[in-house]
Amino acid sequence: MTDINKDTCKVNIQRVMIAAASSGSGKTLVTCGLLKALKKRGIDIRSYKCGPDYIDPMFHKKVLNIDSENLDSFFSDKDYLRHILLKKGEGSALIEGVMGLYDGISPADDMASAYDIAHLTDTPIVLLIDGRGAGRTMISVIKGILSDDRYSLIKGIILNRVSRPYFEKIKPYIETELKKAGFKDVTCIGCIPKLKDINIESRYLGLKLPNEIEDINRQLERVSLAIEENCDIDKLTDIMREAKPFTGDVCKRTQKENKELILAVAYDEAFCFYYKENLDIFRETGVRIEFFSPLNDDHIPKGSSGLLLGGGYPELFLKKLSSNRSMLDSIRNAINSGMPSLAECGGFMYLHKYVTDIDHNRYELLGLINGECRYTQSLVRFGYLKMESCKENASKLAKSLVGIKGHEFHYYDSTTNGDSLRAVKPDGSRAWDCMITDENNLWGFSHFYYGSHVSMINEFYRRMREYADR
Repeated sequence: MTDINKDTCKVNIQRVMIAAASSGSGKTLVTCGLLKALKKRGIDIRSYKCGPDYIDPMFHKKVLNIDSENLDSFFSDKDYLRHILLKKGEGSALIEGVMGLYDGISPADDMASAYDIAHLTDTPIVLLIDGRGAGRTMISVIKGILSDDRYSLIKGIILNRVSRPYFEKIKPYIETELKKAGFKDVTCIGCIPKLKDINIESRYLGLKLPNEIEDINRQLERVSLAIEENCDIDKLTDIMREAKPFTGDVCKRTQKENKELILAVAYDEAFCFYYKENLDIFRETGVRIEFFSPLNDDHIPKGSSGLLLGGGYPELFLKKLSSNRSMLDSIRNAINSGMPSLAECGGFMYLHKYVTDIDHNRYELLGLINGECRYTQSLVRFGYLKMESCKENASKLAKSLVGIKGHEFHYYDSTTNGDSLRAVKPDGSRAWDCMITDENNLWGFSHFYYGSHVSMINEFYRRMREYADR
């Protein structure tokens, strides 16, 4: 294990959040285009995504070739959010919002919304307004959103899918109306015209993955050029520079063990939904991450002491996963030998005897869970959750999950979901039994955020150590 020390520091991170009135407004494309534009200016820019999102950070990484991290105020308190921003030291950060600016867990307030995160991190906001099919009504929308900005965080406006001539026509009216309404510190940064042949398709879990989209780099370059031609990048960077420096604790862990443990992490086109912060917590605990591909490799990494099967789209690769018998044997033998394992959502599906795809084709997989996963045509147990209780006779590893926070978002369901623990939604409106567990394994549909309850990682580490020392 490791000793954990906290260093309190004050860091100047130039930063801004790109937020919108609703999903589908173009946040991801505009964020990626801005990242490219800022990088061209020689700015060492970092990227972050609000909320429990795996796919949008992949687009950030595709643009920058660096990792993007998640900021989520349901999973994390103010101190941990600031830790995530602070741990890389001084620099510049572009944060992509989630859904509509004020959309969080409940319509009663803005908890866990993009606005909540901006407030907790003192981050100024640039509001992206989708101008498709609208004229002066955009001004009403902007004023309505600004009227709820109780901390005066919104500093700029970008009109998306609006031509340059129309932007020049409406801009003075926006500025006049905002000044009359008392919003004197909000500036019009520019517009982004509707671009032909820019098509980032979606499927049921959100946007398609970057490597599935033809000419993705060409498309993002076009967006970047359109932003440079039609937006005042200097105004944007001025807003970033005006962000207040903030103080927070940065955790530093000192390794106490000499022998490094290896966690084998499934990572390829089928399994790619991971919070970077989750993997970093394992690394900070003294674990070396080694990635492997259930699609293309023959076996898990040699010398592994633990196994992590994350989420993704295994249902799109069932034939190939099912036919890779050597990998199935390697994982099955490792788990049967007592190797500790974590399986979340897609990884949980992979453990089943059968998975039936959207076209009713049935494939045999690991068979460690004697059940079947099937497409349901609708979301199953969608949203945030917290593990509330555990069976009395459950293992110590299973009990370490009580209190952890997570998220579910899946269209497949299992005939064997397990009943080791009980999950509850944040408002208490729904609860359900879940998880298949024993002394070494934690398997279920939930994606967990390990930083919300690190005792689970500590217990899993202990099981990995015992396995390695046998």
